[in-house]
Amino acid sequence: FERARQWYIDDGGDPDDYAYWPYNHHFLYGWWQVNMTAEDVLRQRIALALSEILVISYRDALDDFGEGQAAYYDVLIDNAFGNFEDLLLQVALHPSMGVYLSHFNNPKAIPEDNIHPDENFAREIMQLFSIGLYELNLDGSQKLDNEGNPIPTYNIYDIKEFAKVFTGLGPGALIENEWLDEPEFGVDKWITDMTVPMAMYENWHQQGEKQLLNDFVIPAGQSGMDDVEQTIHHLFMHPNVGPFIARRLIQNMVKSNPTPAYIARVAAAFDNNGEGERGDMKAVVKAILLDDEARECSWINNPQQGKLREPMMRYFHFCRAVDKINTYDGVYWNIGYDFWQNTGQLPLASPSVFNFFLPDFQPVGPIADQGFYGPEFQIHNSLTSLSYINSVDDWVMWGVLMDSWESVGTAVTLDISKLVPLAKDPEVLVNKLDVLLTHGGLSDDTRLIIITALEYIKHDTLWSYYLEYRVKMALYLIMISPDYAILK
Repeated sequence: FERARQWYIDDGGDPDDYAYWPYNHHFLYGWWQVNMTAEDVLRQRIALALSEILVISYRDALDDFGEGQAAYYDVLIDNAFGNFEDLLLQVALHPSMGVYLSHFNNPKAIPEDNIHPDENFAREIMQLFSIGLYELNLDGSQKLDNEGNPIPTYNIYDIKEFAKVFTGLGPGALIENEWLDEPEFGVDKWITDMTVPMAMYENWHQQGEKQLLNDFVIPAGQSGMDDVEQTIHHLFMHPNVGPFIARRLIQNMVKSNPTPAYIARVAAAFDNNGEGERGDMKAVVKAILLDDEARECSWINNPQQGKLREPMMRYFHFCRAVDKINTYDGVYWNIGYDFWQNTGQLPLASPSVFNFFLPDFQPVGPIADQGFYGPEFQIHNSLTSLSYINSVDDWVMWGVLMDSWESVGTAVTLDISKLVPLAKDPEVLVNKLDVLLTHGGLSDDTRLIIITALEYIKHDTLWSYYLEYRVKMALYLIMISPDYAILK
């Protein structure tokens, strides 16, 4: 933010006309800068996966709060290899989550004024962040009652009891302002420091006993923060959390349709990391990525294997994979506005708390007919698929990978200079790009189509720079191919 502001001033801009504080686009600049340069790639990848489970979005009440978005994302990064209980507690207390799911400045019940605790976060922390809607076996399958019906994990009464817990949370600190020196309950988000965890205001917390799940009781007479911490621990210890989180993370990183055995192995790692610790994210990530179902080549041709890469991951992967030229050395600021318009995706840009797509989405056709799931297909339609192709055209044919809204210009462009010599032999070029982009997974049919297309591009008056055109065409065709779109 400070660097962008200084560039604006150096370019002749009036300091008073620049943003007063970091906005969403400054968060995006930071996100791209970190993810294009960071060496802890796996940690960053886990954080992105968590951001699609523990969802906040700037497309609601957080658009003007770039620092709050960045601070929330830092919680995901910091806890990617930590413990899930710590992560869940920090998420619950973060002001960005508080504003997004409305338990920021959530008051206790005042019946005479018809005021009741907001139930939004109380519902979503159960449904979406920890235990889901129905009781699960270790392998993710639903437990059934004596009549063969799924067993709900909670009911409306439970939501009301949980809502009582998350009352009294308000600003933990203030930014510099002309009205208040110290934070107090009810202070608006506009002067709240959105990087500091929410504080508990006892006078606004719903006192008394709270009856939670499975006859667990929060006793009366303790502090509001004790209520919150005990409630988070209560949810964390629920047997659903392991299989629930295991399936979500596997779907995000490896495959849309993990077998029950795969889910059970990862859930077991969540329940016990081998040293008696529950919720160890390092153990969970290790179990996901080193499982035979994720690594053994024998799985590649199994119809359950793989997943549709979401557009955002295709974009990010391509930008990491190829050589680039920076307007400013080492600067990877990217607003991504055109890509967002084309695909509806950017980090922390979900249309709702339910993420961009649902884990149980089944696209009509062969996938649904076989009883499989394809979450990412929920945002794969005629508009987004064609618009994605247009985005690839911008990256490859025009060479524009990234740009910002700053007056100095921070464009990042495609550099194909090392690939051009390989284009003399289309097969050699395709082999190189196959390893670079599709992990050696191009099908024979796709390979033949691309090589044949490249051979039509020859040195003549129309194709005076035919080798460059071959490289661009090869990149373009691979990036829009099903071989690239489906990750196996």
